[in-house]
Amino acid sequence: MIMKKITLAILLLAGMFASCKRVLDIEDLKNYNPDQVWNDENLANAYMTGIYPMFGNWSPGLEQKSEQLAGIFWYADRITMTNGEFKIWPYDRIRLINTAIQDVAKGSLKQEIKDAITGQALFMRAYTYFEMVTYYGGVPYITVPQEKDDPNLATPRHSTKECFDLIIKDLDEAMAKLPKQNLPSSADYGKIDGNFALAFKAKVLLYKASPQFNPANPWGNAYWAEAHTVNKQAYDELKAQGYKLVDDYSNIALVEKGPETVFAVVNQYPNKTTEWDNGVRPGSESRGPANSCPTWEFVKAFPMKDGKLYNDPTGLYYRSDADFLQHYWENRDPRFDKSIVWNGKDYPVSGKTGKRQYTALGVAHELDDFGVNPAAQTNSTNLNRYTGFFILKNSLLRLKQAEVQQYDVDFVLMRFAEVMLNYAETANETGNTAAALAILKEIRQRAGIEPGADGNYGIAAATREAMREAILAERNIELCFEGQRFWDLRRLRLLNRLNGTTKTGVEAIAIRPDGTDMPINEAREQANTYTLTEMNFKYSLLQVPRSGVQVSTLPDTYYFFPILSDILDRNPNLEQNANWGGSFNPTLE
Repeated sequence: MIMKKITLAILLLAGMFASCKRVLDIEDLKNYNPDQVWNDENLANAYMTGIYPMFGNWSPGLEQKSEQLAGIFWYADRITMTNGEFKIWPYDRIRLINTAIQDVAKGSLKQEIKDAITGQALFMRAYTYFEMVTYYGGVPYITVPQEKDDPNLATPRHSTKECFDLIIKDLDEAMAKLPKQNLPSSADYGKIDGNFALAFKAKVLLYKASPQFNPANPWGNAYWAEAHTVNKQAYDELKAQGYKLVDDYSNIALVEKGPETVFAVVNQYPNKTTEWDNGVRPGSESRGPANSCPTWEFVKAFPMKDGKLYNDPTGLYYRSDADFLQHYWENRDPRFDKSIVWNGKDYPVSGKTGKRQYTALGVAHELDDFGVNPAAQTNSTNLNRYTGFFILKNSLLRLKQAEVQQYDVDFVLMRFAEVMLNYAETANETGNTAAALAILKEIRQRAGIEPGADGNYGIAAATREAMREAILAERNIELCFEGQRFWDLRRLRLLNRLNGTTKTGVEAIAIRPDGTDMPINEAREQANTYTLTEMNFKYSLLQVPRSGVQVSTLPDTYYFFPILSDILDRNPNLEQNANWGGSFNPTLE
């Protein structure tokens, strides 16, 4: 099974190229023998397997670019034309892909194998160029293998529209060759199939229509109709084949190969593990301090059980800001309980039944604490990275502390909930707010939110603009920690919602029933037996980080990133983006 184990073919191919790493180096194509690779099914598949790491894997820090996680990622001048931040130029990968497309056709493999490999390669090419277009706008769209010193490498940029057209062309050709679905029981599970290609095509067209590429006409441009047609097709076809929301939000990834998974990067211990539990767990239950902690701003974004925000006066669970801070865990959207760890929460990590997690300074383990309580007579070392919250979502709690680096849950790159939300967005922008509402209601029903008297699960969006905000808010919660939020705000030209913002954590201090502070020794003794619950603490806000850069800075120039100066220097035919002092228009206008 692809990426499930190291096969003999992969070892053979690795030997041919001297090392696995060098398989992805552009120079290595001088050393490979196409007659060997494309006349042997195992070697051909191994060649393609070498490109699959392009799809990434679990990363606890995927949302550090947004308000979901602590840390000021966007300091002033984070992106410039001369540094390596947000620069991708993967023409080495493009050359590998183009070589596969060209050479597999010349080999003696069975036609169905040739088609499968060609379909995968075409998808990979489209996927790679789409990533580049979201960064820069139009780029040179090269479709044939090029030698390192080929003067054609000095190709000018295609327009952004030309790139979108070529991406869609590649995806359409890929779908014509790929199997419709690689079933979970298939040995090909984990390879690209037609359903993933269709769902991804729908996402590409969503971006094409979005304000990022249409700043002068963000909501009325003709691309929305095209996007809606394909997004509805993807939703309808996948649903007809049995794709659906899994019953329990907790099981989206932890129960592998479920009906919600559209495409997964397959992991298996010991051959392929990833950094998730090791990065999200409290330090006392991991191999070091957690490096990704949810913020108070994100905690507040989760609805209450009735689907409305805590400060909505029409909600059943309305609270003032001050009252909410002291009871923030009560009556929340059930996804909150399944996504976040907070002070005093029941947290059976490492198989420890009855364990509660504490964060109070002087009470919690020194690798877990957060706060400045002077009564603790000690300083927390976590004030610049912690918030008083940890990530629970997708955590494999059965792993003991020594086993956290054995995390091998399949990485769900695309799931049906995203397909649904993409469809809802295009439906709303083309006048079908009712269809968008139906999607949000289905997602909230799965979440466990109360339907309410009107059956709308707390959604009060009667206009296109209000529904647009409701969809964006739902994406923020439903897809949390999956690396979507920053890119959603960017494609919608809403980076102003991050620009100039700060981040906040919550300190917990143990109290007695009469509200007075509990002596630290007494609190620690009760914590050792997990006697203290959330209600045995009072809570206050602390800005995080406590030192260094404390305010996010995202100028409008970040809607399209600059091409690295060194690349421009090597290719005089390239133009820099207009928003970075050049002459190239990266939008569709």
